[in-house]
Amino acid sequence: MTGEHTCEQFRRLFSLLGTAYDFGTWHWQPETGPDYICVSAVLVQHTSWRNVERALDRLDAAGVCSLAAIGHLAEQELASLIRPAGTQRMKARRLRSLARLASEHNGLRSLLSLPADDLRPLLLATHGIGPETADAILLYAAGHAVFQIDAYTVRIMRRLGLGPENDGYEDWQRWFQQALPADVDAYRRAHALFVLHGKERCRPQPRCDGCCLLEVCTTGQERRGLSRTSRRASIPTRC
Repeated sequence: MTGEHTCEQFRRLFSLLGTAYDFGTWHWQPETGPDYICVSAVLVQHTSWRNVERALDRLDAAGVCSLAAIGHLAEQELASLIRPAGTQRMKARRLRSLARLASEHNGLRSLLSLPADDLRPLLLATHGIGPETADAILLYAAGHAVFQIDAYTVRIMRRLGLGPENDGYEDWQRWFQQALPADVDAYRRAHALFVLHGKERCRPQPRCDGCCLLEVCTTGQERRGLSRTSRRASIPTRC
């Protein structure tokens, strides 16, 4: 598959997803505050967004929704508040570590104002912050054009017959960022649409009947007996 064809497939892919799903329903909007994004990015690890909302409501009721406030809570008290998000002791330690990082840099806004090449290593060196959580903070809270990779994105792209040869996080991120122009709003929207589609349709056991991507999905077409070929794209030229 040539780079030009891949770019066209990207355009068609995002057009189909954008028609099927409303980005306005996504929990992180351009106006969403950085504290909310950072706290929820940790809480959502290995749990559903519904559970995150329950934990956030408890933090809000206690008046400790900001990282600065969280940094003053004892670990046990914080763990009790965020219990609905699961693995509360582990996440309490992670939140306190992130709060400590922000404090060491004169507050969250000062921390998030750092260039991406400086901020990302600091986040990755923080207890419990892996690449996916770090890039969620970079993209949604700090406004850096860093493409966030998650299991939904990888699953969907593999079923479309697209993606890098290797499945490492950095391989996928490099593949997307080489293909798509660096654009914060576009990256946010693309990531959100992948997650929405992954939850609704492209599950581990896919729901292909009525899927908005059936016309471009090799896996869905094979499952429906519409196609018997599947090709994996090389890294496309920039769209």
